[in-house]
Amino acid sequence: MLIFRQLFDPTSSTYTYLLGDAGEAVLIDPVIEQERRDLALLRELGLRLVATLDTHVHADHVTAAWRLKQRSGSAILLSAAAGAENADRLLSQGDKVAFGGRYLEVRATPGHTNGCLSYVLDDHSMAFTGDALLIRGCGRTDFQQGSASQLYRSVREQILSLPPACLLYPGHDYRGLTVTSVAEELRYNPRLGGDASEADFSGYMNHLGLPHPKQMAIAVPANLRCGRPEQEQAEAGEPDWAPLELSFGGIWEISPATLVERLSPTAGLQLLDVREPEEFEDALGHLPGARLLPLGELGARIVELDASRPIVTICRSGARSAQATVLLRKAGLERVANLRGGMLRWRAEGLPVEGGRD
Repeated sequence: MLIFRQLFDPTSSTYTYLLGDAGEAVLIDPVIEQERRDLALLRELGLRLVATLDTHVHADHVTAAWRLKQRSGSAILLSAAAGAENADRLLSQGDKVAFGGRYLEVRATPGHTNGCLSYVLDDHSMAFTGDALLIRGCGRTDFQQGSASQLYRSVREQILSLPPACLLYPGHDYRGLTVTSVAEELRYNPRLGGDASEADFSGYMNHLGLPHPKQMAIAVPANLRCGRPEQEQAEAGEPDWAPLELSFGGIWEISPATLVERLSPTAGLQLLDVREPEEFEDALGHLPGARLLPLGELGARIVELDASRPIVTICRSGARSAQATVLLRKAGLERVANLRGGMLRWRAEGLPVEGGRD
């Protein structure tokens, strides 16, 4: 069964698309600031990222393609006409990109840039149009080898020629719209639909007078390297006190196996159990050295914690302790992680406890 997720970067209003099948996945237009989020979702869905596909060399954000390759081994794919370095596979009209038992068909749709591609699902039920076609609009054509006449032909011949019910997913939307269809855009797109001719479209596009994107001077050179930094450096904000993973919900988590390796007096960890007192001594027990501080009291008692030492929050299942990490971070305590799966997972893995009753 096809897995599909539409993800959003609020800074650049960019949509990233995840498609998965049979344990494999591709990401279309990943954004570098959202790399952790995307990896967390892949992990939680049990998918292996096989490739990242950029629709074009973006001018408003930096692609996460290079960073995702370093983290997951995914291949970097984009247009052969983009002129970019560090790609693993250069795509052209008619190529296919496989994942699981499905594939995306590559369609060249230049005009916004000369290296624009659209990706069409094998059954023509959905297509990912980048900036070539937006919802009731289209990408600009006044820089990066843009051409209004070329974009008109690309959209009409390669996108709007798909079946009327085909769903179209754009690279951006600035009004909160998420999806359209071939039938809708043929009827309602004021630039490219209806009876609009190539001359009508070119006249409109050649007089937009838009300012250049704010991040263009940074984004374009970086994307011509497929997101590879000029100098490799550690990511800001990466936890340095333990190997943690970021959940799709944005919570830093530590696994039971990782935590048990660090349960020594010299590690300096604060184990904070946020359950109620009766739970602390129930059948699940509690971690050796854990301190009981119920979630309902945490806000008023944060001052009792040592801000210089990392904190691991613990509860029965990991839900309440996830809330605790949010409270602690809002209070300025940065080195905080949630015990993934809580005491239920801890006990399931046969790890040591105190106070438990069988």
